[in-house]
Formats: sequence, structure tokens, C-alpha cells
Amino acid sequence: MGAVATAVFLSACTVGPDYRRPDAPVPAQYKEAGWKVGEPSDAIDRGAWWSVYKDPVLDDLEKQIDISNQNLKAAEAAFQQAEWIVAQARAGFFPTFNLNASAQRSRTGGGSSSSTGAGRSGFTSSSFSTSASASWVPDLWGKIRRTVEGDVASAQASASDLASARLAAQGTLASVYLQLRVADELKRLLDAAASYYAESLRITRNQYQSGTADQSAVSQAEAQLESTQAQAIAVGVTRAQLEHAIAVLIGKPPAEFSIPPTEAVVAVPVIPAEMPSALLERRPDIAAAERLMASANAQIGVAEAAFYPTITLSADSGTSALTLNRLLATSSRFWAFGSTLVETVFDAGARAAIVEEARAFFDQTIANYRQSVLTGFQQVEDQLAALRILAQQAEVQDKAVAAAFEAARILNNQYLAGTVAYTSVIVADQTALTNAVTAVNIRQSRLVASAALIQALGGGWDAAQLPSRERIDEDAPLNFSPFPPAAEVRSR
Repeated sequence: MGAVATAVFLSACTVGPDYRRPDAPVPAQYKEAGWKVGEPSDAIDRGAWWSVYKDPVLDDLEKQIDISNQNLKAAEAAFQQAEWIVAQARAGFFPTFNLNASAQRSRTGGGSSSSTGAGRSGFTSSSFSTSASASWVPDLWGKIRRTVEGDVASAQASASDLASARLAAQGTLASVYLQLRVADELKRLLDAAASYYAESLRITRNQYQSGTADQSAVSQAEAQLESTQAQAIAVGVTRAQLEHAIAVLIGKPPAEFSIPPTEAVVAVPVIPAEMPSALLERRPDIAAAERLMASANAQIGVAEAAFYPTITLSADSGTSALTLNRLLATSSRFWAFGSTLVETVFDAGARAAIVEEARAFFDQTIANYRQSVLTGFQQVEDQLAALRILAQQAEVQDKAVAAAFEAARILNNQYLAGTVAYTSVIVADQTALTNAVTAVNIRQSRLVASAALIQALGGGWDAAQLPSRERIDEDAPLNFSPFPPAAEVRSR
């Protein structure tokens, strides 16, 4: 009993440093946060963050990410694998039991004498035995506890990777869909310009037939129309490729998927940026880096536990007999109890090197974590700056579009009045169209930047969604059955 009590007491010992999250460089506010009037933070539905675009087609597509995206399926499988690794480590807390049964028949002696040639009979015997054995290595120094602690942190990091994969798929889908809708908008603009140029060509031909215009004006009008029609057709290539990308993101063959064009124009939403400190909890990649630090810290304790002795408690019980009918007799029974203690006294510094390796790896994860934080702030600042600058550019470009169309209108009237050549009209019309296309492209850049900003802010995710140790234990419980897991468990 004294040995057991001592083992229980020592099992409370856990070597290695306890984990505390290191500091990371966090600014008091974003550099770009002051470019607009503050907006209430409830402007975004943090669950379905893409709802800010108020597009029902996008809403339906985003819901299919969780169902069919194959990258997300792979991340889910990786998380389940991490859960079962925790179950493997946790099994080390418990004894191991074995059942054994054997039957053997053997012969000794026999053969012929070399001097007389006479035969000599041998001896044939049988033996039967059954036994049960158990062994247990008490977790005296916390090696198993540190292993489980590290594996749980790794599983939580895997859960963060799953959230990162989901957010990346959602953000990519939103960006590609917004570009597709801008392609629709550009196609409508070019089609409208082509209709206008077709009317100009009709008027120019009538003037040519009446002798008030020459053939060069007709040829210029034809070239302008056909060039614009070619641009409109070329948009179809981009749109088709964007449509195919969306199909793959939601796990469908491109041949079986299509999105009909729409007349709707997606508005650029206002994205309020939270305090920089909130980014540490909102971004799953930062949470993953932090959990990997916790896992690496636990591995230091696992390495340090190798400096302490290992005690193994064992027990055997069973029966052994020469005949099967005596196998269950009282006289055939046997038992044994014992313990072993193993302590490495010399290993040429191998254990110390392993500990230092674990500490160096922990330092590496600290640097990776801090770099992830800095990268997160950079991405937010990049998109805030992009939205600020693009908003200013859009304001100026809208004025340029209005001025270009007004100039085209005036020159067209002057041409009809016979005061300017048709070349001036062609140049003015082309300038107006180019400015209008530029305005559409700026809108696309603003929409893509808005989606990228929400993704950089963590979308609708929060570190509180990380599975707790209890949740991981529930998802991957210990399996005490001596048989392999059921097929439905393996195929989860």
C-alpha cells in the first residue's frame, strides 16, 4: 500500500514549464482607421459576413462551401485525425491488459543407436496454458499529461486550420463572385455603348448617302462599333473562367454549373474595423499559431520527464498443465506480481539535447506566432488603405466619366451641325467609354478589397469557437473494446 500511495502522490508531479501566451506587438489603433467616420460594429452580421453585399445568390453559394468544398473536407479530416491522436495519448493513463492461451505438443529423444542399430523410443508431451497479464506505467512525472496537453493544443490548432480553410474558401468565393458580377456590369456597359455606336453608324451612313459625310466617317463608325462588340465578347472569357472557379469552390463540375447574368449592381459596403487587439481573437490563423506554441511548450515537459525514473507495475495470473482436463485444476494455477524501475544514468547528453531541441522549437513557434500577428495587421492595413485610396479614386473618376460623356455629347452635336470632323466624335466617344470602363474596374477593386478586409478581420470567426479539451474528449472517446472500431466510426 505504501508503494501505491507513493505512486499516487508522485503522479501529481508534472515537470516542464506551464504555458503562458507570450506577448505580441499590438498597436493601439490602425494607421488607416481614421479615414472615415466611425460606424457601429453591428453593421456586419458576423455569422454570415457575406450578407453585407445583400445578394441572395451569393448567400446560397456560400452555404454550399461547408457541404461540398473538398479543401474544407480535407481540413475536417485533419482535425478528426488530431482528435484521435489525443485519444491515443490519453490511453497512456490506463493499464494494459492481455489475454493469452497456448497449446503445444513436443517430442524429445528417439532415433537409432550408431553402434547397435537398435531403435530407441522418444518421449512425447503436451502442455496447455492460459494467462492474463496487466501492466501499468504510472505517470509519475507528468509525461503523459504533458503529451495529452500538447496533443489537445495541436488538435485546437487543427480546428483553427479548419476555420482558416473555411474562411479562405468563403473569402475566395465572395471575391470571385463579386468579380463575376462586375463582369456582368462591364458587359452591359459595352453592349450599351455598342448600341449607341450602331445608331451613330446608321446616322453616318445616311449622311454618306445624302452626300454630307465621306466614306472615311462610315469606316470609322464601323470600326468603333465592331471594336466595342469585340470587347463585349471578350468579357465572356473572363466571366466563364470566374463561373468555373465558383463551381470548383462549391464542389461541382464546371459543366454542371452556371450563374445567369443579372441587372443588379452590388454596392460597396462600409466595413467597420474593430480594435487591433481583437484581431488576436478573430483570426483563426493567429489562433492556430498560438495553439502550436502551447503544444510546443508541453513537449518541453515531455522531454524533461526522460530525466526521471520509469516505474512499471505488472501482474500475471493463469493456469498451466500437461493435460487439457487438468488446466482448470487448482494445482495448475499460478500468479505473479512485481514492479520494475528503470533509470538512465548515462546517455552522453542525448536527453539534454532533446530538451534543448524542444526549447528551441518553442522559441520558433513564438517567432512564428508574432509574425502571424504582424502579418494580420499588415493585411488589415493594406485593405483599409486600398479602400480609402480607391474611394478617393472612384470619386475623381466619376467626375472624369461625367466630363467625358458631356464632351462626347457636345462634339457629336457639333459634328451633326457640320462644324467638326467625325474623327473628333470618335476620339471623344472612345475617351468616354474608356473612362466608364475604368470606373467599373475601380468598383471591382473596391468590392474585392472589401471582401479581403472582412477576411483579414477574421470574418465571422472568434477564438471562443475553438473546441475545449472536454469537447475533444467527447468527439474521440476512449475505446475499451478489444475489437477494431466499427465501420461507421472509421467513416465519420
